[in-house]
Amino acid sequence: MMQLSQKPLFNPVDAMQSRQLSIVIIAKNEEECIANAIRSCQSFADEIVVVDSGSEDATVQIAHDLGCQVYHNPWSGYSNQRNFGADKAQHDWILFIDADEVIDDRLATALLEWKQANTIAANAFSAVRIGDFWDKWLDTRPEYHTRLYNKTVFRIKDVLVHEGPDVKDAPVVKLPGVIWHYGFRDISDLVVRFNRYTDLDAQQAHRNGTRFSLLRLLFKPSAKFVQQYLWYGMFRQGMAGFTLSGLWSFYIFLKEVKLYEIDWKEGRSGRE
Repeated sequence: MMQLSQKPLFNPVDAMQSRQLSIVIIAKNEEECIANAIRSCQSFADEIVVVDSGSEDATVQIAHDLGCQVYHNPWSGYSNQRNFGADKAQHDWILFIDADEVIDDRLATALLEWKQANTIAANAFSAVRIGDFWDKWLDTRPEYHTRLYNKTVFRIKDVLVHEGPDVKDAPVVKLPGVIWHYGFRDISDLVVRFNRYTDLDAQQAHRNGTRFSLLRLLFKPSAKFVQQYLWYGMFRQGMAGFTLSGLWSFYIFLKEVKLYEIDWKEGRSGRE
C-alpha cells in the first residue's frame, strides 16, 4: 500500500481544545462493507451519521450497532444526500466517505492532529483516494479528493455526479494518508455503475450547456485509453491496468453517445 510522508502536518495543542468532527456516509444495501468504513473512522470521529436511502439488507442495523446516528432519506441524488447528512450532523466540520471506503492509519493520525491543531490553514482539506481492481491497488496516479470541509463555509455543490464541496478558488490543503476504495466487485457490477454514472455525466454536461461533438466521440475515447494506460502507467498493473483503461475509454464513448441521444430526443420533441 502507498506510504506518504510521516512528518506531522499540524502542531498539536491540548486535546480539550480539539475540534469536533462529524463523519457522513450515504448508503443503500451496503451490509458487506459499511462496517469497515465505520470502524476506520471511530478513532477520530465525534459522531458518525449514516444517511440510508432504503436498504433492504442489514446496513441500518450494522450502523446502529456500531453507534452511528442513522437517518432515512429517500434517494434524491448524491449531492442532496450528502447535504442532508451534513445538515443532520451536530458539528460544523464534516468528513464524508462512501460505504465502500476505508480511512488508513496515517490519515486517521493526521485527522487527530488536525483536530488538536492550534490553527489551520483552510476550510477544506483533501486526501488521496486509491481504488482496487482484481486485487490490485491502482496507485500509479493517486487522485486527491476534497472530503473534509467546514459546512458553515461550503456546501456540496449541486451536480448530478462527481460531487464535492463547492470550494471554488478557496485553498484546499492536502492531508497525508489514503482513502482506500474497495469499489470493485466484478465486471458486471462495474458496467452497471458505469451505465448509471454516464447517464448522470451526460445529463450534467447537457445542463452545463455542452452539446454532442463528433470530434470528441472520435478522439476522446482513444485519448483516454492512451492517457490511462501509458501516461498514467496503468500498463504496470498488467491485465488489470489494460482492462480498466479500456473500460474508462468505453465510459467516455458512452457518455458522448448519451449526450448525442439527449440532443436527439430534444430535437425530435421539438418537431412533434
